[in-house]
Amino acid sequence: MPGIDYYELLGVSRGASASEIKSAYRSLAKVMHPDAGGTSGGFRLLQEAYETLKDPVRRADYDRPAAPPPPVVRPQARPRPRRTGHTGRLRDFGDDPSYMAPRPVHLGSMDWWHRIDLGQRVRYVPATRLGHAPAAAAIGGWFVLLIPLTMPLSPLLLAVWLPLVAGAGYGAFRLVRRYIATARAERAFAGEYDGNTIFGRPGENRRERLTAGLLTEYLTQLPGVRIFHGLAWPGSVFTDIDHALLCGRRLVLIESKSWLPGHYYCDEDGELWRNGHPFRGGGSQLLDGVERFAEMLPWLEIRGALIVYPSRAGEVTCDDDLDFEVPPMTPEQFVREIGDWLADDPATVDREALRVLVRQVVSEVRVAGA
Repeated sequence: MPGIDYYELLGVSRGASASEIKSAYRSLAKVMHPDAGGTSGGFRLLQEAYETLKDPVRRADYDRPAAPPPPVVRPQARPRPRRTGHTGRLRDFGDDPSYMAPRPVHLGSMDWWHRIDLGQRVRYVPATRLGHAPAAAAIGGWFVLLIPLTMPLSPLLLAVWLPLVAGAGYGAFRLVRRYIATARAERAFAGEYDGNTIFGRPGENRRERLTAGLLTEYLTQLPGVRIFHGLAWPGSVFTDIDHALLCGRRLVLIESKSWLPGHYYCDEDGELWRNGHPFRGGGSQLLDGVERFAEMLPWLEIRGALIVYPSRAGEVTCDDDLDFEVPPMTPEQFVREIGDWLADDPATVDREALRVLVRQVVSEVRVAGA
């Protein structure tokens, strides 16, 4: 107990042997026991002193000097930012948490927007259903072959006709079975995927929320577009791709970036530059993502896009030369360029690519599209 010296309580020196401690304890226990007139609290304290000093480990721990209390650290005043120039304004770097970048998109610059038929029926490819006509034709043809039953036939004609009827009946039966199976598979696919335009949910940072709003507001103009948020690379369990768009047999992988205002462009080697200098302010793994998804979905045309938002007040501009694997784009450039690229086949969905991409969505949340 704090404030009590166990050696003084037992009446022994700090160098006392184990036998001396034991002897002192027995002598004191006879007079400090409650039955001998002592108090229960004093006797428990005596027992605690004895149990501590008779155990070499506990005794060594008890004999160890107490550590000094930690020094009191007084908070220091934060250094004031340095001022630049003669304007008296402070230099700022990085994200401004109070700044919300706008999404200036002018519909007048997008030709594809006005040529889309919103009422166009979505078509899933490859087609799996045979349609009603082949099954109906097979059944009808088989019944036509039964007409000779109403007239007499010679044994020779009967020998030829019966195998023909049996073969036609077997073929019609298999065709009808296939028709029923594909119809069931089509209904199951529609129940799982049809009617869902958006799969997954965007990240919590504002640049991903901005891009999610951009995709929903503008790219859903294409009837066949499917939007994915938070995809993993093949074999990964992490969110490696911010967003993706599937329309027809074309796939766009997207990263959302919040960078300092300035002019961004790629040189002839595909390296990123800002304001005439190589850009070192942020990395991207999108090129690797394009290569990995191209291996997984080799029948699709795949491209990447970096959508760049200003991290603080100021303007971001990008070159109109977008013939690179992963070019930087402003939101307006993205909607104009990618929308026009996907609008070549605006109402088609590749069913197998859709299945694969849904499996790559890290989040299991699905948002029903309009």
